[in-house]
Amino acid sequence: MRAKDRGQPEGRPTAQVQCKVAAAGTFFLINKLVLENLKHRWVRTLLSATAVGVQVTMILTLVGISFGMLEDMGRRSRGAGADILIRPPGSSIIGLSTAPMPEKILDFVRKLPYVSVATGTAVYPIGGTNTVTGIDLESFTQMSGGFRYLKGGPFENPDDVIVDEHWARQSRLKAGSRVTFMNREWRVSGIVEPGKLARIFVPLKVVQELSANTGKLTMILVKLDSQESLDRAIVELKKELPGYQIYSIEEFVSQISVNNVPGLKAFIYVIIGISIVVGFLVVFLSMYTAVLERTREIGILKALGATPGLILGILVRETIILAFIGSVAGIGLTYGTRWAIMNYVPGSLTQIIVVSWWPVAAAVALTGSLLGALYPGWKAARQDAIEALAYE
Repeated sequence: MRAKDRGQPEGRPTAQVQCKVAAAGTFFLINKLVLENLKHRWVRTLLSATAVGVQVTMILTLVGISFGMLEDMGRRSRGAGADILIRPPGSSIIGLSTAPMPEKILDFVRKLPYVSVATGTAVYPIGGTNTVTGIDLESFTQMSGGFRYLKGGPFENPDDVIVDEHWARQSRLKAGSRVTFMNREWRVSGIVEPGKLARIFVPLKVVQELSANTGKLTMILVKLDSQESLDRAIVELKKELPGYQIYSIEEFVSQISVNNVPGLKAFIYVIIGISIVVGFLVVFLSMYTAVLERTREIGILKALGATPGLILGILVRETIILAFIGSVAGIGLTYGTRWAIMNYVPGSLTQIIVVSWWPVAAAVALTGSLLGALYPGWKAARQDAIEALAYE
């Protein structure tokens, strides 16, 4: 039926169309009001978004360091060239323990028919996540293919140390430099490309003597004469060395994860919880201040017919925009923290960008922000229009 047949003048929109146009206009005006409020109070907006960004950066940096260090450890484990790792009973996958394994086990392993090369290491912690690894240079070279020296060369004396490029850059070392750890002064004999088991290497016998672990090892690396012997070798080694932890290199690397590091997963959750609290407090203060500053504005809106839901919606939209801007800024700042870590402490920490955690960090920021906006929004929605208009 045509419009004039229904008693409606031709050319005039229907009531349904008019409602849609009015709703679109209201939506546009509300969004414009939200953006103008954020622009008008740009200092508060900038500080709030920055605070939200800091919590996002805190989460992503922690996750990036956790994943980065585990990934780096796996890469360096592969770089040793071993097919099988033998570790002491009861040792953790990620451990800084010294040398509790008798060296005679290495002699036994070397005599097995399917073993091409076997070598032992002794690890000694020197603070934080840093360790010194004692190696027998000759057998380790046969195992790994040898170091690629960027400066200097191999050990010449018992007090010589080989460091990788990352540690040398962090400690500002060069070939011939002197460095002190384990209560002893060492001479840097060589700087090598990173990626082969550890960052700091000294002669095995010296580490054993200094740590009072003469004749003991932290780990045994085994290279087989053929990959076809891998499964059989692991079965036989487990039979001959009951209680010892025996892994193929791929199995060992697969276990280097956040779930297998004691306390790391819980620590990440604690940081996420702190971030939610930070976001809540920052946005709560920001929105509460905004409500006080805009008391008359809210009164005018309510006098014009704005519902409590509309007032609450304005503050929620502002909060979402702040959380979005803060999340984008936080992701950007994560690249800055990675640059700083890789330039100033590459020998101690490694950070990667974990893209899969971006939505998680953004969701945490949004959750904290919305929680912080609830009370201010409720307070704004309940304001009496007359009292608001009379507010000075």
